[in-house]
Amino acid sequence: MNLANKITISRIVLTVIIVGLLIFPFESAGINFLRLFINELLVVNVKYLIAGFLFVVALLTDVLDGYVARKKDMVTETGKVLDNVADKILIDSVLIILSSQGFLHPIIPTVVIVRDVIVNAIRMIAFQNGKTLKYVKTGKAKNLILKIGIALTLFYNLPFELFNLNVADMLLIVGTVLAVISCIEYYADNKKKLIIK
Repeated sequence: MNLANKITISRIVLTVIIVGLLIFPFESAGINFLRLFINELLVVNVKYLIAGFLFVVALLTDVLDGYVARKKDMVTETGKVLDNVADKILIDSVLIILSSQGFLHPIIPTVVIVRDVIVNAIRMIAFQNGKTLKYVKTGKAKNLILKIGIALTLFYNLPFELFNLNVADMLLIVGTVLAVISCIEYYADNKKKLIIK
């Protein structure tokens, strides 16, 4: 396994740590995280700030593995697939948890995950037919916007929350809309390659 793929694997490990941090019943175990009173309406649980920091570190590994792969000529098909899987595990699992804990509407993870399943099905059918599919730019934009939206949500939408600007939710909504658009584009651009034998 090359260095770029090891960095990608570290993103999956970080995701497991983030998920554990967010869902473990610390209060039941007698562990209480510090709470910060930002103003009379906003109380911040430090647990989410730690998860947000780890999420940002995971995002940086995404940038780093791509840079290392290109710089050291380590770009492989396995690396591309692994990078895609690591991204989906990170984004989808955190969206599900944030939804279950009331930070965002369940329609957001539902749409994003259904889109991912459809796109992966298209890829598998094309692969069976020996075809390679072209990527759509809206898919990359969707990923970037969702990642920023998730990070802001974990950081309680700060500093925008202080100015009553719900930037985190807006980014997640835009990312969800782009998920639908990119799915349609992905199918439209590649449908001729999807003839099932």
